[in-house]
Amino acid sequence: MGLRWYSTVVDAVDHHSLAHWWAEALGWQVWVDSELEAVVVPPWAGELTSQLPFERVPPNMVFVPSGQTKTGKNRLHWDFAPQTDDERAAEIERLVRLGASVIDVGQPADATWTVLADPEGNEFCVLSARDA
Repeated sequence: MGLRWYSTVVDAVDHHSLAHWWAEALGWQVWVDSELEAVVVPPWAGELTSQLPFERVPPNMVFVPSGQTKTGKNRLHWDFAPQTDDERAAEIERLVRLGASVIDVGQPADATWTVLADPEGNEFCVLSARDA
């Protein structure tokens, strides 16, 4: 395989702040924080990068400065899932305490996911539990 999902890039008014918010929200770390970009990676990415084939290295999140605020609904968003239902409510509560907002984008009343927005308004979902 010649390609791998390398990163998701997000325009941000304050790319430093948003990268640090996502790092805290996910339990990841800010790997690079410069005027051009802030890169957020899973904490295990550094050790795995040297042990995994190129195509299996996990992707990262890159936040880049933009002079524009977000307008309209995202065309792409992240879905996150807890392992158990007990964790789901606690995670949503934690994300809201960190600065996320629960929002309505037209999801059905009986949706098995909750739509939230990060501090700059980027939508993401917390799904129902995915215990294996």
